[in-house]
Amino acid sequence: MPDNHYDLIVIGSGPGGASLAQRLAPTGKKILLLERGDYLPRSVDNWDSQKIFVEGMYQTKETWYGKDGKTFQPGLHYFVGGNSKMYGAALFRLRERDFDEIAHKDGISPAWPLKYDAFEPWYAEAEKLFHVHGQRGEDPNEPWSSGPFPYPPVSHEPRVQALHDSLQSDGLHPFHLPMGILLDEKDGKTLPDSICIRTPFFDGYPSPLNGKADAQVMCVDPALRAHPNLTLLTGAYVSTLETDASGKTVSAVNVTRNGERERYSADIVVVACGALSSALLLLRSANDRHPHGLANGSDQVGRNYMRHNQSILMALLREPNDTVFQKTLAVSDWYFGSDDWDYPLGLMQMCAKSQEAQIRGEALPSWLEWLPKMPFEQMARHSMDFWLSSEDLPRAENRIRYDGDKVTLELTENNMEAHQRLKKKLEQMLDRIGAHPVLLERHLYLGKNIPIGGTAHQAGTARFGTDPTSSVLDLDCKAHELDNLYLTDASFFPSIGAVNPTLTIIANALRVADRIKARL
Repeated sequence: MPDNHYDLIVIGSGPGGASLAQRLAPTGKKILLLERGDYLPRSVDNWDSQKIFVEGMYQTKETWYGKDGKTFQPGLHYFVGGNSKMYGAALFRLRERDFDEIAHKDGISPAWPLKYDAFEPWYAEAEKLFHVHGQRGEDPNEPWSSGPFPYPPVSHEPRVQALHDSLQSDGLHPFHLPMGILLDEKDGKTLPDSICIRTPFFDGYPSPLNGKADAQVMCVDPALRAHPNLTLLTGAYVSTLETDASGKTVSAVNVTRNGERERYSADIVVVACGALSSALLLLRSANDRHPHGLANGSDQVGRNYMRHNQSILMALLREPNDTVFQKTLAVSDWYFGSDDWDYPLGLMQMCAKSQEAQIRGEALPSWLEWLPKMPFEQMARHSMDFWLSSEDLPRAENRIRYDGDKVTLELTENNMEAHQRLKKKLEQMLDRIGAHPVLLERHLYLGKNIPIGGTAHQAGTARFGTDPTSSVLDLDCKAHELDNLYLTDASFFPSIGAVNPTLTIIANALRVADRIKARL
């Protein structure tokens, strides 16, 4: 394969693959970036709640199976930029204590083999790369940092500022969400030349303005413009990885593109398809030397899947909420525990306002009979919306695997009491500001018809560690069993904390890129 040989092949153009590719593109080495999807269309449809959430226009149409045998569509999006095209762009650092062992009611969140200080320099670089707006010193649980956020916080609109002030007067510590967004403001007003504008169609929507700091906008496109040694192939589904006779080197990457089969090779191969899809690629690449899947001598590939215990909750206010861009505030006071419980509860953050089409598409509960004549449009106008995340503990039996050709995702929920207690804290919080004390849970937010958790924050299917019998990757995220295979999505996570995982994915990808650079 002389014409199809590269110094480096990166599989997947989401945050883990794209960050690494742009980091290594300036080396001048011959790099191939493979993406199974195409560019997501820039269209006014990207601001259409009906099409995005109810119809799931950009969600994969694949059919997967739960452990009960029931089918579902995973909340995955195959495009240049990966799932970051749809993400909410809240870019948190894991808390420093998240890297240590933490006791929960349902078990232990394990310690990481590397601690926070090993990631901090790359967290700082990741925040610059993805234009993170925020304010140090407000979040009572934020870890130490080597410098300020690269951009000032996104301003609160009046209704959110009033909530902030009310929470502060109650003794809580609300803070500005760290946001990856190409929004330039002055005195709370968007500047005329700002790429992004304040819009309710941000969280869970792709940006037709390219104003969201996603992997395509921040990494792929700039790197392709600046570095002709980087090649992107779209519509390139990687079916399997082959190894040489020893089983210690990936010798070929098998691709299906435009209905044709193609083979590529590289000195180093990086897999960054997302924790679920990366595990599936390793499993279907089984061979005589790796009979249970590539790099799977430990039987850990696909196991320890985590995705946060998550809820999107809509509160109804007595007064209209005319906020346009609502996703600016978070509360972490109960992240590691509360006055009435010794265990961690998790994180609250605001998210984009509910739209009429989304509410109409939900199965509405009986408690809404208290407003029998309020139309969906009015409900949307009176809504205030929150995303709650609690830690999901790694369990070996929570796994993705193949059953023949069928993809099966086996998941037993755990640590749910923490999540219910976090909901109760939100109810108490909102009761004081005149919101209806019962909250509507919004399933459509996490992907069409996907129950709590979905696959939005997938992690943990190929954890890193020092022991090859209990981990898949070494501390540089290289497979223990192969000399030239790395993974740089969230599969390496030993635990997931309760903050959005994307900034940690980016930071780690930059860290691993520097390890690979030394080899190239």
